[in-house]
Amino acid sequence: MAAQVLDNIVWHCLAGPHAHLAAGTPAARRYARGFSPILGFARPEAPALEAIAPFCEPGEHLYCAGWSGSAPAGWTIDADAAGQQYVWDAPPPAADDALAATRLGPADVAQMVALVERMQPGPFAARTHELGCYYGVFDGERLVAMAGERMAAGVFREISGVCTHPDVQGRGYARRLVARLVREEIARGETPILHVMQDNAPARRVYERMGFRHHQDLRIRVLSRTG
Repeated sequence: MAAQVLDNIVWHCLAGPHAHLAAGTPAARRYARGFSPILGFARPEAPALEAIAPFCEPGEHLYCAGWSGSAPAGWTIDADAAGQQYVWDAPPPAADDALAATRLGPADVAQMVALVERMQPGPFAARTHELGCYYGVFDGERLVAMAGERMAAGVFREISGVCTHPDVQGRGYARRLVARLVREEIARGETPILHVMQDNAPARRVYERMGFRHHQDLRIRVLSRTG
């Protein structure tokens, strides 16, 4: 059962723990607007795009995974890329009391969105931080690094939104923030997971050294309704 949940984590999240934050049908669901533009399907190999269409605005960019083939009438594939899913497979990381990490909240949304827009770690919206715990590192008043939690299903908890401003890259902030989240999730009895683009070899090497192992390759697409 755990493997089944992990292999279609988006659907099991949107139809399970985050159902109250989602909209859709028994075949297809999405996060409500403002949370994260992600689609999930009960059968990702045969996505019920016609079912989710009434819940999507024309031109709205939406992310999904797990299927290939042509887009049906009324939809456009705006991006098509390869990603990978990783699962934590090691003891908890050592404590890091020297890291000055701040719990992020509503007052930090503008800076979180600005950092995401610059670094493009993946889909993120103004209310994404409400899906879990987000930590950040500040340089004075400026947010320069962050990482947080997004999807949840079964025992699995996704770490997401990992990014660092170019001015401070190389200091290990992102890795240390991820390690903090891993420790907290393991303490709660959860198994950390994360997703990374296949062409992001530096990030994949960092995650593998930390203790994440590759679980599966994913076809990741960005779609939009043509109206």
